[in-house]
This record gives sequence, structure tokens and C-alpha cells, in this order.
Amino acid sequence: MYSLDEEHSLRGRIMASLAERTAVSGGFLSRAELSDFTFGLGERRRLIDSSKGIWNPRDLNATLSIVSSPDGPYDDKDVDGGLFRYDYRAGSIQGDNAKLRRAKELDLPLILLRKTRASEYIPIFPVYVIDDDQKRRQFVIAVDEALRFLSRPSHLSELERRYAEQTTRARLHQAMFRGMVVRAYEVRCAVCRLQHGDLLDAAHITADVEETGLAVVSNGLSLCKIHHAAYDRNLMGISPEFKVEINRDLLLEVDGPMLKHGLQEMHGSTILLPTRRAERPDPDRLAARFETFRAS
Repeated sequence: MYSLDEEHSLRGRIMASLAERTAVSGGFLSRAELSDFTFGLGERRRLIDSSKGIWNPRDLNATLSIVSSPDGPYDDKDVDGGLFRYDYRAGSIQGDNAKLRRAKELDLPLILLRKTRASEYIPIFPVYVIDDDQKRRQFVIAVDEALRFLSRPSHLSELERRYAEQTTRARLHQAMFRGMVVRAYEVRCAVCRLQHGDLLDAAHITADVEETGLAVVSNGLSLCKIHHAAYDRNLMGISPEFKVEINRDLLLEVDGPMLKHGLQEMHGSTILLPTRRAERPDPDRLAARFETFRAS
């Protein structure tokens, strides 16, 4: 069994490597990658249980990861009372639940694996168990460092609840949105086909500050950072027919090769589309956004 200091160090090395790997992959990892994860100086460790949602390695003091699956048998709530809730494993309050409770007692960080499709997960980390609601048989999870030290997680003031809900939803939705969108486009920019995941963003078609700006794949585009910036600033538009249009003034400018090859030559091209029709950008959303571009 690792000492507490050794375990903190181990988890830190794992999460540092997870941050690097997910940046390159576009935010998601396969079950195979999580089952034999290489980190640090050639260390290897399983990061997901082979069949259960709670992974409790024998040599660690507490749970290392938990899986949240939209089609799983448990009723995990994304946000309830401002915080993420994770159901106990069925049966006794002990068993697998005991080591997850131990993570709270020892203040150990763990990994939340959000399942998006068969054998694919979006890791969110570090997350912390900050309360054990035995009456509801749920653990309360802080998915952001800012929420770790709430004094009474199950009895938040109205101001605390609003802040916690906003922070939790943003952390969960941003990670999920990027992972699902970039995965749908097979880790490529929809405009220029760049395949470097760490240079790709998930751009909203309808802005997320708007009521209809949902974090769903059909409201997203996988764009490299230059095309994301150009799209957000209405220097580039995408029509409901999936055609790229560059701002007229920008087309007339004379500058270096980045402007010429990165933007001007994209004018009139057709964007890359996801293979799954359900994941393709919503033409109605594109049309509304394209009107904004044209009017700018």
C-alpha cells in the first residue's frame, strides 16, 4: 500500500500525463488506452475498472476513478443543488463505496470518466469527493478546485448554489462539448483539416451564452485556433450549405502567407462533415449565424 505522500505524487503524475494526452487526442480516450495507461517515466497503470463504475486499485488508499455513463444502471445527476452527484454502488454502503468515501477523508483527487459512446470516455480531473449523503446514497463531487472547500456542500446558500451550479456546469459541459465535437470530426479542423488535437477547439455555432446555445455536437464545429478566432469574430462565416466565406475586406488585404493560405484560400471551400448525420452542424443554426456574419 502506498503512503499518503506517495499516493498524492502518483496521482499527480497520472493527471499530468492525462492532461497532455487529452490535449493531443481532442479530449477523449478509449477504454483500451485507459486500461493500460503509460505516464511519468514509463510507468503503467489501469485507470478504469474492467466492469464496474468505481475503480479501486488494491495498492491505493482510495478510489482512483469513477465512470458516469448516460446509459448506465445508476441515476447520476449532472448537477443537483449546484454540485455533481454520484450514486453509491448498489448494496451495502461499504464495499466499493468505502474507498470512495476514503477519498473524501484523505482529500485525494480522482478522475471522473464521462462516457460518450461505446468504449470512449472524456476524463475530467482532478475532482474531489466533498460530501457523503448516506440518506440519498450519493457522493457529492466537486469538479472544480474552487468548490473543494465549501463548508456545508449539502446546505448551500442561494449565492453559493448559483455559483456552484454555474461553475460545475461550465466545467462539465466544456470538457464534454470539446471531446464530443472534436471526436465527431475525427480530430480534424472542419475548414483546413489540420489534425493536431492540441490545436483544435470546439466552436459554438449558437453562442453558449444564448438560451439555445446548447452543448450538443450539432451546435459545434471542430476548428483550429485561427479558424475558431476568425469564426467568433465574424471574419469567417459558414453557410447552411456548409460553404466557407471570408470577410470581403479580409479578402482584399495583402499580408503574409498565413492570411493567404490560412484564410483567403479557404473562401468558397466546403467544410469537412462528421460521418454520422446526427452529429453534423444544424443548418438552421448555421443560417442564423451566417446572417450575423453577413451583417457584420
